[in-house]
Amino acid sequence: MVGAACAYYAAGAGLRVTVIDRGSVAGGTTGAGEGNLLVSDKEPGPELELARLSARLWTELSGALPARIEYEPKGGLIVAADEPGAAALRDFADRQRAAGVTAEEIPADRLHDLEPHLAPGLAGGVHYPQDAQVMPALATADLLRAAGNRIRLRLGEEVTGLLTAPDGTLRGVRTTRGEVHAPYIVNAAGAWGGELARLAGVELPVRPRRGFVLVTEPLPRVVRHKVYAAGYMADVASGSATLQTSAVIEGTPAGPVLIGASREHAGFDRTLSPQALQRLAAGATALFPVLGTVRAMRTYTGFRPYLPDHLPAIGPDPRAPGLLHACGHEGAGIGLAPATGFVIARCLTGGEPPLDIGPFDPGRF
Repeated sequence: MVGAACAYYAAGAGLRVTVIDRGSVAGGTTGAGEGNLLVSDKEPGPELELARLSARLWTELSGALPARIEYEPKGGLIVAADEPGAAALRDFADRQRAAGVTAEEIPADRLHDLEPHLAPGLAGGVHYPQDAQVMPALATADLLRAAGNRIRLRLGEEVTGLLTAPDGTLRGVRTTRGEVHAPYIVNAAGAWGGELARLAGVELPVRPRRGFVLVTEPLPRVVRHKVYAAGYMADVASGSATLQTSAVIEGTPAGPVLIGASREHAGFDRTLSPQALQRLAAGATALFPVLGTVRAMRTYTGFRPYLPDHLPAIGPDPRAPGLLHACGHEGAGIGLAPATGFVIARCLTGGEPPLDIGPFDPGRF
């Protein structure tokens, strides 16, 4: 998704773009994502500013792309199990409101107005109407289609090396099918972004952070919003290598309910984890008891591109002229893709970025 957004906005700025992928469109992390477009889980600061810009751009894209991308501005609901958790949510929401986010406190006796099937006894929550969802694989494909012949796709082709001019400036890539010459290279390789950076002789400490998603059988709309437990935000901000799970539940226009979220550093190991799946199911049924009678039809695995300071790398790499990075978004890449692509397009064309990109400087590592 991030690579598609970079290509889309660069093409819109008048550039011709070649997209190279060793797999298929959305065949990596994007295809294993839930499609979350969130402001609700972000602390005030650089990432939240990027998310707010992306939210506006997603609204524009929803009008420009086909309806099949399933853009759904349904809002998010964070719930707390006890009063200390509810107090922490209120404090977090206060700080977000000061940064321009719309956040409405929902007392315990009103939670069922928003989500009738929620478990009883919860202490309260916060509603974020700016949260949305999209079908990530279709959105990626339609972003690439929307730019027409300004984007050329080379799929099933792996980048094996980078081409340099005599002065050390990057001038293209070497692939399993030959050479592709270009004045700029954008590293949008997601969880594999560190590997591509090393081809240029620079260190970008991207690591895969594995996660699983449970998918239920198609249902009537029993979950109206993206609903998640307050502990999810702590898991997002954590750098722990051990397995962490917190309840994240959302319905889809097609009917299935998506259940997450788990996080662990396990390299690129795709081995199914029964422990993780058991925790996901237990968390989901604790929040929505009605799901206890529903069949889980399948599960899938993905790798979030994790950077140790939890901020993506976006922009030119000062160590490798001609190389720009657009990776390291961890679990927020779908949501942050449009703003990332917009920034990259401005960098490629010499324009002024729409926000301060200093905190995302790849050279900080």
